[in-house]
Amino acid sequence: MATKRKSEWFEWLKAIATAVIIALLIQNFVFATSIVEGDSMEPTLENGERLIFNKMIYLLNEPKRGDIIIIQQTDKNYVKRIIALPGETVEIRNSELYIDGERYIETFLSEEISSKTGEFGPIDVPQDSYFVMGDNRAISKDSRNGLGFIQREEIIGRSELIIYPISEWGRTR
Repeated sequence: MATKRKSEWFEWLKAIATAVIIALLIQNFVFATSIVEGDSMEPTLENGERLIFNKMIYLLNEPKRGDIIIIQQTDKNYVKRIIALPGETVEIRNSELYIDGERYIETFLSEEISSKTGEFGPIDVPQDSYFVMGDNRAISKDSRNGLGFIQREEIIGRSELIIYPISEWGRTR
C-alpha cells in the first residue's frame, strides 16, 4: 500500500515537472507577454493592455507591412506597426502615406488620426531595417522621431492576442 502511494506521488511529480518544463520552453522560445505602455498605438492598442506575442514567427517568415511588432532596444520594449520594409522609400505628405511613390491606404487608422500625421520624408529605408510608427501618429515615438530605423535583430516577435483586460480579448489588428 505504501509503495503504491509513493508511486502515485512520483507520477504526479513527474507530470507537474513535465508541465513546468514545457511551459518554460514555450514562454522562452515560442510565446511571451508584453504590456502596452503609453498611448502611441491607440486606438488599436491601449495603455495597460497585455499582449501575447509570437517569438517564432520571424524565424520562419519575414516581417510584413502592417505587422504589429515587439521591438527590444537597450532601455525597453516598444510595440509599433511596420510601415516600410527594407529598401523602400517612405514619405508622408498631406497626411497621406506613400511607399515608393505610391499612396498606401492605412485601413487601421481613423481619418482623425491620419490627419494628424504631419509631413515626413522622403527617406530610404536601409537594407535589414524597418520603418515603424505607432497608430497614434501625433504622439508616437517611432522611426520618425527617436527610435530610428529598426534593425531586424531588434524585432523579437509579432503581437498575436490581447489577453488583458478580458473585455478586449482577441487578435490584434
